Amino acid sequence: MKKTTLSIIILSVITIGLTSGCTGQQVKKKTSLEIQAIQAQDFETTKSVGFASVLSVFQDLGYIVESADKDTGFITAKSPTNSTHDWLFTGSKFQSNTKATAFVEEIVKGKTKIRLNFVNSEKSSSAWGQNSQQDVPVEDAKVYEKAFKKIGDAIFVRSGS
Repeated sequence: MKKTTLSIIILSVITIGLTSGCTGQQVKKKTSLEIQAIQAQDFETTKSVGFASVLSVFQDLGYIVESADKDTGFITAKSPTNSTHDWLFTGSKFQSNTKATAFVEEIVKGKTKIRLNFVNSEKSSSAWGQNSQQDVPVEDAKVYEKAFKKIGDAIFVRSGS
């Protein structure tokens, strides 16, 4: 009888220990409207000037423009890839970069909406053939504010000439 009681107590302690780590603080997920509010901004300019300004800012920030279509207003770009190797201990290779997209649309004549999206991408591969990739959307409002500030400056320069 004592062995059974002791086994139940030990099992209970182990169960509590394993499940107590699951009660951590959860991060509140942003709604699609909250994300759009961070990622989009209106500018008093034409679609043509807005499009050229976004392209210029992506290049100024070191991004490699992969595609740009003025008719659709869609731009894709990515930052240079950072690679690290740990062949000695884990036999692994790690790569990371940031992918960016922009959508530029003229809402009414002389007013253009620009929406940006940044995603951090991480890839790992091992010497044993195991690969993984994780893409994490950037939801930090400051990142978008800085990019929109630079786009606004580029629009100002283009509009003044």
